[in-house]
Amino acid sequence: MKHVRNDGLKISVDITGDLPVPVISGSSVSVGAVVHACHEGSIDGALDQFSLTGLDRTSLDDVLRYCAERRCEADKASCPGCRRRTESQGLTSFDAFARDHAAIIIGDGSLRLEGPGVRTAQSESLETLAETWSGEKYWYWARRVIRKLRHGIRRAHIQGTPFAEEGQTPAVILMEPQLADNIGMVARAMANFGLDELRLVAPRDGWPNEKARIAASGANYVIDDAVAFEKLSDATADLTWVCATTARQRDLRKPILTPDQAVTEMSRRISEGQRCGMLFGRERNGLETAELADADALIMIPVNAEFASLNLAQAVLILGYTWMQGREEQSLGRVTTYEKPLQTGLNMGADRPATKQEQLGFFEHLESELDRHGFFNPVERRPMVVRNLRTLFTRMEPTAQEIRTLRGVVATLVRGKGPARKS
Repeated sequence: MKHVRNDGLKISVDITGDLPVPVISGSSVSVGAVVHACHEGSIDGALDQFSLTGLDRTSLDDVLRYCAERRCEADKASCPGCRRRTESQGLTSFDAFARDHAAIIIGDGSLRLEGPGVRTAQSESLETLAETWSGEKYWYWARRVIRKLRHGIRRAHIQGTPFAEEGQTPAVILMEPQLADNIGMVARAMANFGLDELRLVAPRDGWPNEKARIAASGANYVIDDAVAFEKLSDATADLTWVCATTARQRDLRKPILTPDQAVTEMSRRISEGQRCGMLFGRERNGLETAELADADALIMIPVNAEFASLNLAQAVLILGYTWMQGREEQSLGRVTTYEKPLQTGLNMGADRPATKQEQLGFFEHLESELDRHGFFNPVERRPMVVRNLRTLFTRMEPTAQEIRTLRGVVATLVRGKGPARKS
């Protein structure tokens, strides 16, 4: 028997089992199962997995809000695997959880925990059981998925502007990328560092792909202009120089370059009117030797020799960062209507360095109060202590505001302030 909610949400409460469970109306799929699938995988993947009539991106928002706002509490229901379920059962410790079960089977069954309860549970290992017995905070997961869902929708129509004219930056070529999310993250890294042209060779999940757009987080102009090719030779046909990334040593007689060296070479060639590209391999196993053989040079990024593998977006990010270094268009952080370009070094903002006169005034103020309160004892050590104090404060290169603050601190310690002012 099911009690159907009548508040516009596509949620029912299944009361046919031992414990009421909020489910998607017309199915046996719990709200928690949907949240779990969206959080651990992708939103589109979860929708495809369950294929429930009426459950799409729009109605999913309602389902997620039901969980995020813990509306299940009012329905006296909870999902399997959710911490709310163990809390509602009063299972506040692992001992209480174990006593609630007749048996907890560990691994292949050679290890069991037995208790006076009536239920049976199973876990891969004791370690896993210790971490998961209390359940996951599905309502937190739902809030994260809501942000992901709305973030993708909110940025779906952002276009952005290419950084440079066509051919003025090297093309980024991804060889048989497996995950659309990775393509999106590559696009975001490219937009961060002024790389505009993305080429895909036989992307596994097809192209275009909405998952890539969502993962690009606003770098949609890179996604929109990306072109998919069937073969690597087609993707590089109009380029004159291609460098390929690899972490493994290959027996090829080719130049091996660091990112700095590769960027220097590409910058020189592009300035001469040539078109260049950077080739990145598959997520799982990189580039094959035959593919590297067709490149003009190999790029090897300095890494920990014992852990050299980088994910796709990381590799593109490093090359992009290197490309941006020293270019006039680069910026330290973002620049908006209210945020001006910054330079390296101490950021003074509206403040300025304190003048020597201001510093001297503070020194004399501090020293006179220390004299008055008998700090310099014995007095013959006064010159040395004064010298040390002045050296300390001079070394910090105080601003004018900091000097005023320090003088205020001394005055307050001496006279007090407000109700604490001494008579």
